[in-house]
Order: sequence, then structure tokens, then C-alpha cells
Amino acid sequence: MRHTNDLGKDPIFPLVLRLAIPTMLAQFVSVLYSIVDRMYIGAGVGSLALAGVGVCAPIVTLLSSFASLIGLGGSPIMAMRMGAGDEREAQKILNNSFFMLLVTSVILTLGFLASKEKLLMWFGASQATFPYANTYVTIYTMGTVFALLSTGMNSFLIAQGFSGLGMVTVMLGAVLNIVLDPVFIFGFHMGVAGAAAATVLSQLASAVFVLVSLRGKRMPIRLGWGGFAKHTMRKIVSFGFSPFLIIASDSILLIVLNTVLQRYGGPGEGDILVTCATIVQSYLLLITMPMSGITLGSQPVVSFNYGRGDAGRIRKAIWCITGLCVIFCSLMMVFTYTLSPLYVSMFTKDAEIKLRSVRYIKVFTAMIVPLAVQYPLVDETTALGHVKRALFCSAFRKLIYFSCLILLPMLVSAEAAFLSEPAADVIAATMTTVLFLKTFPGIVRETEAMEKAKEKKGQI
Repeated sequence: MRHTNDLGKDPIFPLVLRLAIPTMLAQFVSVLYSIVDRMYIGAGVGSLALAGVGVCAPIVTLLSSFASLIGLGGSPIMAMRMGAGDEREAQKILNNSFFMLLVTSVILTLGFLASKEKLLMWFGASQATFPYANTYVTIYTMGTVFALLSTGMNSFLIAQGFSGLGMVTVMLGAVLNIVLDPVFIFGFHMGVAGAAAATVLSQLASAVFVLVSLRGKRMPIRLGWGGFAKHTMRKIVSFGFSPFLIIASDSILLIVLNTVLQRYGGPGEGDILVTCATIVQSYLLLITMPMSGITLGSQPVVSFNYGRGDAGRIRKAIWCITGLCVIFCSLMMVFTYTLSPLYVSMFTKDAEIKLRSVRYIKVFTAMIVPLAVQYPLVDETTALGHVKRALFCSAFRKLIYFSCLILLPMLVSAEAAFLSEPAADVIAATMTTVLFLKTFPGIVRETEAMEKAKEKKGQI
């Protein structure tokens, strides 16, 4: 059976490009889910509706974190097992991950529907924005199973070297969402409800595609049913906990950001700041999602070769992945200072919101180049199986961000909350780099020892 990419033999740089670029593009396109929703809502329904949908962002982010818990927990393990030649164990990982996603989606759907009204008010909704937020989140939550399956199971396509199929999964949903949004919002006059319905139907299409692909004959490891085991599920959760915490804590930080802006901004001003924050967060996703596509799309190279004990290929891969992230973020800095006003104008016609959003975007993204080092080092540390170390680095960044988010508005002004992101980016990137440079030689020695042990075993 022929693989699209040979993770153990293909030259590293072209291999990383073939895996990273499709996944990066896929993640970029996936951002369009939220951006297109917010663009049409802001331009067609109004600023209050845009703020209402922005309040829902933490719930959407939290749901996606569970997809990462399982998808990004199971896929590196599966890649390691494939690298070690243990296809039976790789199959178990895939099947157990699928089962976990199904069960988790049911629990999350029931939990969010039962508590959504209280959650939305806690998350920064005002009396004016609550009706919009409630409508959007109710419909979106009903499609939780599709959101989790499409995102979580897509990781297993990429882990087997089929990054192109992974890109199609995301692009299918995003393109469908772009087409359906104006039809439902304007054609059927559904407003915010139309945006949510378009997203759910798009995620349904993506989920069907990824499941059919994983059942295809081309797959080295095909999706099946059975072999469920508690110890396997625990291992998946342990591996996925780091990316889960990263994304889940993003949800918490979004909640805190909206709450802080409402509290210190006061009536009227608070809604304006939340509207601006919604636009700013959408812009940041244009940077962080494609960058995570680079790091996560390339992760199978690192995990597979770790399973084989090939330290040289691991070292080369990490250098290539980090370099791609730095180049991408440098280009996005240029974009920020030249075209961000054009980007903001797609969301609102309000002159004040436009002006303030552009200013906040420039502040928020001031340190994305250091962030371009933080992302690959954390994700590839996870790919090497050093989950606790990756988790520490991620948690440290979130702690800095949270501390600034609480203190700066209290000491300066509500607007100072936007300084929290660049402060966290530069401090955390420095700490992560120092820690990685200190510990990576030990990981290399460990990997080389594995390789020598295999060679010795083969000679006996």
C-alpha cells in the first residue's frame, strides 16, 4: 500500500512543506468559519449582534478544545505506533479515539444546552447582546458532534501522511459555510440563527467526508469499531491534555477579556470594546490557526521518527518547522501594518469601531514573531512524548496573559487589556526557548540510544 508521504525516508524539508502547507492552508480556511459569520453579522445585522456572537466565542473554542484533547492526543501515538511497525496498536488508538469523540460530544451537547443562559451572562453578555448570543449558541451547540468529529478525526488523516485530504476536509466545510451564510442570513432573513445553521451544516459535511476517507482502502490504518480499552483512552487523554489545556484556557481567557472590558468599560463603552475585541480576536486567528497548521501538520514527522529512533531527522524537522513559522509571522506583521484597515472594514461601518479596532490589532499582534518560536517548540515537544514539559510551557504563557489581563485594566484602563497578549508572547517565548535548548540534547541522546538498541537487536 502506497503512502502519500514516506515519513521515515523522504527528504525532511520537502516532506515538512508537503505536510505543513496543506494543513496551514486548511487551518487558514477554517478560520473563515468564524470570520465569515462575524463579517456578515456585523455588516448585515449590526454591531450589537457582532458583540453577541463574540460572547459565544469561548463556547466555540471550548468545544474545539475537546476535539484537540482526543484528536491531537491520539494521532501522535498512532504515528509512533506506525513508526514502530505496530499497526494493530495503531488501529486500537484510532478506534478508541472515534468512540471517545462520540461520547464526549453527547455529554457536551447536553451540558451546554442545560447551562447556556447562565454561561453567556458570565462570559460577558449584556442585556442588549444576550438575545443574539443565546440564539447563536443554541443552534451551534446542537451540531457539537459534527464539530468534534470533523476536527478530531481529521488529525488521523494527517498523521498517516494524507495532509491533502486533511485540507479538503476543512476546505469543504469552510467553502460551504461561505456559500450558505449569505443565503441563510439575507436570503431567508434568519440573521444570527442563519449564521449558526450554516456553520452546523458545513461541519456536518466535513464530518462525513473525514469519516468516509478514514474508511477508504488507501488508508494504512482504517477506521473500525471495537478494541475499546480504558488504558488506551487514558493514554490518549494524557497525550492530548497539553493541546487541550492550550485551547481550553484560550476559552477562559476570552471570557475574562470580555468580562474585564464590560466591567471597566462600563455601560455602552463596554459593548464597544467587546465588539472591537471580537474583530481583534478574529484577526489573531488568521495568524495562530495557520501557524498551528504548520506545527501540527508537521507533527507526524517528529512522532514517526521518534518511534523509529532517528534523532537526525527529528532535529532537521524541528528546525524546518520553526523556520516556516517565523517566516509566516514576519509576513503577517507586514500585512498588519498595511492591510488591517481593509480587514476591519469588512466587519463594521462604524467609524469609531473601525479606528479603534485597527489600533488594537496592531497592539495585540506586536509580538507574534516571538510567538512563532513558542508554537513549534511546544507542539513538537508534545510530538516527542514530553507532554508535561509542553504543558508547563503552555500554562506559563497563559498565566502571564491572565495576570496582565487582570492587573492592567485595574491599574491603567480597560483598553490596557489589549497589551496582555504581546506581554505574554515575548515573556513565554523567551522562557520556552531557554528550556528547550537546555532539554533537547537529552531528548536527542535518548532517541539515539533507542536507534542503537534497535540496531543491536537486529544483529542478534
